[in-house]
Amino acid sequence: MAGKAPEIGDIPQPATESAGASALRCIAALTLREMGTRYGRRPGGYVWAVLQPLGIIIIIAFAFSLLAKSPALGTSFLLFKATGMLVLQTFNALGSNVGRAMNYSRALLFYPRVCWIDAVIARFLLNTLVSLTAACIILTGIILFEDLKTVLDWDRIFLAIALICALGFGVGCLNCYLFQRFPVWEDIWGIITAPLFVISGVLFLYEDLPPFAQNILWYNPIMHITGLMRDGFYPVYSPGYISVAYTAACALVPMVVGLMLLRQYHRDLLYR
Repeated sequence: MAGKAPEIGDIPQPATESAGASALRCIAALTLREMGTRYGRRPGGYVWAVLQPLGIIIIIAFAFSLLAKSPALGTSFLLFKATGMLVLQTFNALGSNVGRAMNYSRALLFYPRVCWIDAVIARFLLNTLVSLTAACIILTGIILFEDLKTVLDWDRIFLAIALICALGFGVGCLNCYLFQRFPVWEDIWGIITAPLFVISGVLFLYEDLPPFAQNILWYNPIMHITGLMRDGFYPVYSPGYISVAYTAACALVPMVVGLMLLRQYHRDLLYR
């Protein structure tokens, strides 16, 4: 006996993937792609993410050890410079690499399933993971190598990490629009960020500056985060100039502006 032909409604339909699951798959795929292209094809790969900042820290620490008998805090020149240098390096990595997210993934953004925000988040996650892993290895290595006895304030350390990641992401979102809309901005950005090594508290303490310099550098949010990070590593250090609210505002303003501009003009940027 011939069976009844199934109607269209009786045929099982393939399950449709939710928007959230699709976005997670895109972010994971973009992250893995960059891991392979950026680190997998270069001799040494991820090792350079540790060796490069470590080399800079060692050179700076050695140079300052010739000029002074002891650092501004504690007894280790390496730890003092590392707590400032790694904060600045994380900001520079996020601000620049997140800013190039759309340009890096331009070819993939023409696919309907790949969204511009996926490319931005993927770059942020990978660069944050690499920067924080390198910082953890370097700081742990310094403490063990020099046998330093210190009590870590993890609340202050994690707050500093959260703020520098938010600041780097916020500036990176704004740069992502500006790098595409105004290509010359990438060169200007390199000029603007060059003095940050000197004015962000990497080499000195905020309290050791004259009042005139303090009044100017207080408006540099990285200076606040550097002080917050050192507050977590040095129990005897208690900086009074830190404003978490100001630093958070410096992160949120470019983040909101950048995301709004990207949401409005991302299609135009792809065809430039």
